[in-house]
Amino acid sequence: MHCSIAQAVGVVGEPWTPLILRDLFLGLRRFDDLAEDLGISRNLLTGRLERLVAAGVVEKRPYQERPVRHEYVLTEAGRDIVPALTTLMAWGDRWSTPPGGPPALLVHSCGERFTPVVTCPHCGGEVTAGTVTAVPGPGAAQGPGTMLVGSQVGGSAG
Repeated sequence: MHCSIAQAVGVVGEPWTPLILRDLFLGLRRFDDLAEDLGISRNLLTGRLERLVAAGVVEKRPYQERPVRHEYVLTEAGRDIVPALTTLMAWGDRWSTPPGGPPALLVHSCGERFTPVVTCPHCGGEVTAGTVTAVPGPGAAQGPGTMLVGSQVGGSAG
């Protein structure tokens, strides 16, 4: 699909993938640690890590030669998804909190706890479904997944 959300979901939207990225962000690096923490089958974890490496989201680095063993670290692209993961976490805390409350709290580098909120970099206003409008971008084209934005291409909004 000719849509940035569809493209992103193609990379990070498979079941287990956001949780793998969460664990890498939190500091787990080794395959066995990831498999144990997630309770995921080794074959499934291998496949997800291979796709993340191929997509440039995760880097595989050797840490032992005999036998060869690797650790996995987030690349710049992987680190750039952390705000989206924390925003998803905030949504989960609000709408599907486990019994007893949120399992983790976020602390910013300033030392304060916070709940992520997406804001406009120009006015500082909160980004919500009621404050955002999508308009055609430079790559807008008509096609699957772009019916609303693509229909404006070449029109008064394009």
